Amino acid sequence: MKVLGIETSCDESGVALYDTDQGLRAHALHSQAALHREYGGVVPELASRDHIRRVLPLTRQVLAQADCPLEALDGIAYTAGPGLAGALLAGASVACGLARALGIPAIGVHHLEGHLLSPMLATPTPRFPFVALLVSGGHTQLMEVSGIGQYRLLGETVDDAAGEAFDKTAKLLGLGYPGGPALARLAERGVSGRFRLPRPMLGSGDFNFSFSGLKTAALLLAREHGADEAARADIARAFEEAVVEVLVEKSTAAMLATGLGQLVVAGGVGANRRLREALTQRARETGFEVFYPPIELCTDNGAMIAFAGAMRLARGVPRTGYGYTVLPRWDLAFTTPEAGERRRRGRPAAAR
Repeated sequence: MKVLGIETSCDESGVALYDTDQGLRAHALHSQAALHREYGGVVPELASRDHIRRVLPLTRQVLAQADCPLEALDGIAYTAGPGLAGALLAGASVACGLARALGIPAIGVHHLEGHLLSPMLATPTPRFPFVALLVSGGHTQLMEVSGIGQYRLLGETVDDAAGEAFDKTAKLLGLGYPGGPALARLAERGVSGRFRLPRPMLGSGDFNFSFSGLKTAALLLAREHGADEAARADIARAFEEAVVEVLVEKSTAAMLATGLGQLVVAGGVGANRRLREALTQRARETGFEVFYPPIELCTDNGAMIAFAGAMRLARGVPRTGYGYTVLPRWDLAFTTPEAGERRRRGRPAAAR
């Protein structure tokens, strides 16, 4: 079964082809980082317009790379939310239009479901059930994953997500956009131990996170020492170490509480070298396994959407026509767009 995946939730246009017999056949990604850099962040209207320009050329590129004609597709998956409304609509309209023309299913996929299943595109592959740490620019969550569509929230951030805190702290230190990778590069030059930043909610007794106060503490240090290049690197190092320690400790606590033996790490921050090293070391010490997606599939991409769509199609997702709903805000517990929309409108919705 061949499924095309289209991802347009924010500032990256991703298209991929996943084959349930042959695996990931091809994927292509266009980043809008250069487009938004002069504004210091994502401009939603510009993001939406750029997705419109990119999705069809990327689709042609992926199909050509995979030597797969449109007529051979069995389904088209697209990100239905959460994300920027206009950006989501760009991908959804193309996906549903193509699917209708071909007479094949169109499957709306939850963006975070794509992320948490993305390590299953790597080798070795995790097995259900497992704990997932989702760390991205918009989300920091710990989930217990029992199967496709079976997700239980263990804890989440009460304010800024880890990736968001990385980006904002990078801006405070005078770094460019996107800020997270720039801060990580600066931290590589920093000296560990010169500055000590707080570890928010480390002793809270639950699996929730908070990074807003950590960002404020970094701001105070930057105001005092920011004119010194070496000090800026040391602040970046202290910030990165604080975030990593909190993520590692909370993830370890979730593993012990659930009694599960596998941890999956997904989302853009999952590409952070220091986080990967610390989690791999803790897994070795504690006796659980940890799985990551390939580095190029940590950020938003079409491959994770194609894979999640293929898994849902294989489970017999009911065909409901070619109308579509996008949900800028969407609880992962309600894993189809229809269920998410009923939930948003206050009507009963069963998780599928």
